[in-house]
Amino acid sequence: MTTPVRKPTRSVERPARRMPGWAKALTTLVLVLVVLFAGLRLSVLPGLKDLFGSETRDRSGPALLESVQDLSRYEAASGNFQVVVDLEKDAKFLPDAIRGTRTLYVGAGTVDAYVDLGKVGEDDVRVDEDRTSATLRLPHAALGEPALDPDRSYAVSKQRGLLDRLGDLFSDNPNSEQAVRKLAARHIGDAAQDSGLRARAESNTTAMLRGLLTSLGFEEVRVAYGT
Repeated sequence: MTTPVRKPTRSVERPARRMPGWAKALTTLVLVLVVLFAGLRLSVLPGLKDLFGSETRDRSGPALLESVQDLSRYEAASGNFQVVVDLEKDAKFLPDAIRGTRTLYVGAGTVDAYVDLGKVGEDDVRVDEDRTSATLRLPHAALGEPALDPDRSYAVSKQRGLLDRLGDLFSDNPNSEQAVRKLAARHIGDAAQDSGLRARAESNTTAMLRGLLTSLGFEEVRVAYGT
């Protein structure tokens, strides 16, 4: 009696699960979009912006008039100023390459000097009986708020750490330049205080009043400033 020969058993291996084709295509598309988006935000691929192009549309609503205010001040002089702001923000215990920003900003703007004629009272104006001589006492000239010119103000350079760049990938900060704009306006205001703008405004106001009153028949016009 012959013993039957047993055939060696083979373990059945299950085929590895393959990723569906649609999943591969979706994963590839997501990776491509992430790379393109990161390249645009980090400026490592500068040619991509020109490749895709951009279109700007103004969808703003109409401007609404909120209030009207009568002005009684004479704008007698205006000064043009320019300042270079170098603003740096560092993080404690982290190097600048990891966390920190530095912005170089050129701010250009104007400051007006004026004399508030609305503060002139009846006792501040004296006219002789013949109406040939007049004496006026006016308040000293004052300075208005600095006004930055957006066409002449711009950021020269922006340096940001790695964490700041990564944060910009997920959120846009419309007030990123607000700090340097405020600082530029403050420096321009300080420069106007130290300039001769107020003295120039008082001189121009005096010339204007003398010319006006002379045309009305006054022969002598004296203008003084102070309370």
